[in-house]
Amino acid sequence: MIEITINRTVSGMIQSFEMSGHALFADRGKDIICAGVSAVSVGSINAVHELTGVTPDIEHRADGFLRCVVPDQLPEDIYEKIQLILEAMVVSLRTIEEEYGKHIKITFKKQEVE
Repeated sequence: MIEITINRTVSGMIQSFEMSGHALFADRGKDIICAGVSAVSVGSINAVHELTGVTPDIEHRADGFLRCVVPDQLPEDIYEKIQLILEAMVVSLRTIEEEYGKHIKITFKKQEVE
């Protein structure tokens, strides 16, 4: 199962996300769930960089682990653009989860204090 955690600030903004695991929906290279999740998440990170000029802190491993952290102290307009891109990513991932819930699980965590 692909497990995704979306970490939000107290005010509800996405601070980071991480994902790990494999969907095990089909053989490697033919797994549409893994391909979809990868395309949505990596595409979102690429969009953040391309559209805002900000490079998030990223950890990516060959075993399928991906973590992306939004940098602190960004100008408000840039931060808002990044949030829009990441919220669109969440919508896409939730759409995949609705259809293939046995293979992907999304958890939302909210900080207690900032």
